[in-house]
Parts: sequence; C-alpha cells; structure tokens
Amino acid sequence: MISTSKVLTENKIKTFRDHVYRYYGLHGRDLPWRRTTNPYHILVSEIMLQQTQVERVFEKYGAFIDRFPDFPFLAAAGLKDVLSAWQGMGYNRRALALKRLAEIVTARHNGDLPRTVEALSELPGIGKTTAGEILAFAFDLPTAFIETNIRRVFIHHFFPNETTVKDQEIMPLVEATLDRDNPRTWYYALMDYGSMLKKVVGNPNQRSAHYKKQAPFENSDREIRGLILRILLKESVLTTDQLLERTGVDPDRIKRILIGMTREGLVREDQEAYTIS
Repeated sequence: MISTSKVLTENKIKTFRDHVYRYYGLHGRDLPWRRTTNPYHILVSEIMLQQTQVERVFEKYGAFIDRFPDFPFLAAAGLKDVLSAWQGMGYNRRALALKRLAEIVTARHNGDLPRTVEALSELPGIGKTTAGEILAFAFDLPTAFIETNIRRVFIHHFFPNETTVKDQEIMPLVEATLDRDNPRTWYYALMDYGSMLKKVVGNPNQRSAHYKKQAPFENSDREIRGLILRILLKESVLTTDQLLERTGVDPDRIKRILIGMTREGLVREDQEAYTIS
C-alpha cells in the first residue's frame, strides 16, 4: 500500500514521467540489444546483464549471438562451447542455465518464449524480475518489476530521507507510474536515468532494505570456480591432483568446490577426473 505521503496524482505522475523521459531523450544509451525485438536476443542480453556491468556485456553480446543465433542452435551446442563463449562474463552458472533454457524452449515451446511472468519464471535462470524485463523489452507488455536502476530512481525521488526502504513500498509506485502505452521505452528511460543517478548522487540503493555489499572477488570461491573452468576449457580432462597443482588451492577447499560444480552440472567427474560435458 502507498502511504499517504506517497499518493500520486495524475499531475505528479506526468511530472515524474516527463522528467525521466527528458533525460532519456538527451542522454539515452544506444545499446545493441535495444535495436532488436528478437526475443532470443533480448533474453541473452538480460541473462548477461544479471550481475554484470553494461560495458562488459557490450563486449561479449554480439559475438555470443553470432555463435549461437537462436534457441535451437544454442540447445544443440556443447556446454564446453557455450562456456568458452561466456568466458570473461563471470557467474558461469548463468551460461549453464541459458543453455538448459534453450533446450526447454526448443523442446516444449517450439522455439518461442512464453509471454507470461509465471511461465517465464519456471525457466532456468529467470526470476520474476528478468521475466518482467523480457515481457517489456521483447513484447512491449506493461509488466511492473524492480531491478537495481529502477530501485535507485524510486528511492531517490520518493524516499529522499528514508532508510531501509522495502521493495514492497516501491512496487505500487512502479505500477502507478508505468507508461502502459510504451513500457519498453519507459523502462529503458528509467534504467538510463538510474544509471546516471549512481554516478551523480552516489548510490541511493544503499538505503534499500535489500542492499547487500558484494563480497570481494579475490580469493573467493567464485574466483576459484572460474579458474577451474578456464583450465578445463584448455586442457579438457584433469584429475583432482592435477587441478590442485595448477590452482595451488587448499585440497579440502578445491574438493568442496568441485563437488558443488559437479552437482550443478558445470563439470563432470569420472574416477576423480574432471571434464566439461
């Protein structure tokens, strides 16, 4: 429920939209995934943009699409090829989820993405936020969702003096201000405006109840997982001892990490020799 102080009149909504659209008209970003309405292309970009900066995605997106141009092509590709193309993006589980998603969409949906939040959310690697983004950007459907840049805009404009702001307080405002005639363009504008705010006014998201500072990457399990995958992509099959030698990681730690990677399907283990399927 919107608090009394947050009730929006038609005039307030128009003023807010005009402000965001004015910035977008002057400074909107020209990104390759915004030049298409191809659902597969947009899906790939949205999975890539999860926890990865736009600049890095910009570098990898085009080559990935060229190598795997549609759902059937990605579904038929080997995991090793997919992970190789994904290198440098981090969070390699996303690549695995994207391939599994392509397999499901090809086999069960005739290569067409579903058009509801519920159906999309059932696919690997897609939560409600990514589902909303896909509906808006691929199909221009007016679905309310919150991601980091959108959260930043609403906290900055509607909660200027408040801390521990919850998404459930923000969502009614997102729904009330949504440009239902032009959801794709509206969300592009919001995201670009939110990206600018982080650079100009600091990060209003630090006042979100959901804010968590990212753990250091150096010497993290995530760094070691990435190192293991890079080594296996080059050398194909290695034993635990060989991986220990090449990584210099504590034996108990690397064994624990390898068990997790095997359970997830990122690597395959056969008599203590590891490979990428």
